[in-house]
Amino acid sequence: MEPRSSLAPRLKSLRLSGILETLDVRNREAIETKCSFVEFLDRLLEDEVERRGQKQLSLRLRRSNLDPMKTLEAFDFSFNPAVNRQQVYDLATCSFVERAESVFLVGPAGVGKSHLAHALGHEACRRGFDVVFARTSGMLAHLHGGRADGTYERRLGTYQRPEVLILDDFGLKPMRPPAAEDLYEVIEGRYGRGAIVLTTNRAFNEWPELFDNPVLASAALDRLAHGAVQIMITGDSYRTKGPKPEVRRTVATAKR
Repeated sequence: MEPRSSLAPRLKSLRLSGILETLDVRNREAIETKCSFVEFLDRLLEDEVERRGQKQLSLRLRRSNLDPMKTLEAFDFSFNPAVNRQQVYDLATCSFVERAESVFLVGPAGVGKSHLAHALGHEACRRGFDVVFARTSGMLAHLHGGRADGTYERRLGTYQRPEVLILDDFGLKPMRPPAAEDLYEVIEGRYGRGAIVLTTNRAFNEWPELFDNPVLASAALDRLAHGAVQIMITGDSYRTKGPKPEVRRTVATAKR
């Protein structure tokens, strides 16, 4: 029996059948370079670790609902040359995820907020974090539907569990009861345990008026803004203008 034929069922029983994909190449390499058995095994296992890592990354990306085209590599910094590129790359290290803090991307429509949010999500996935992207109105509608069919807690967990939750277009549509309560539950459930990336065209001082309950607004925003980084982007829309916009300022820390 050929060694490969005997190895296949054994590797399969150990859930290592992926090694067969590079076994022949590594075997020829070992013969040609006269490497030791330990070196040969190390290279095979390195291939398997890489293979599993790529498989897990693909799974995280599929579950995240991120746009595959909106990566950091694809972001056009030349369109908004005053964007603090270093600050964006600092955020891309995902240290804010490890600290379970928030990032606010604030500015008018079309200046690249959503692209940057997707890009940060991709970087988090690459670093092994679970990410969920959702439009804020879509998330609230999904949660509201759970109240009717008894799946509210399960749906709520969808937004509380991941290490990064990206909420796009916060404040674009009015929140009608019980949307503010649902949003609070998401924020409260993530506070100190998971990061939030939020895009909005509303200034932070306008956020309280989005809630129908001042007490709820205060509690939610206090938690959301704690330790948050706010990036303000102004300029023309990518979608409607040809000339490059001007980004006028970048603010480091959001005020409560």
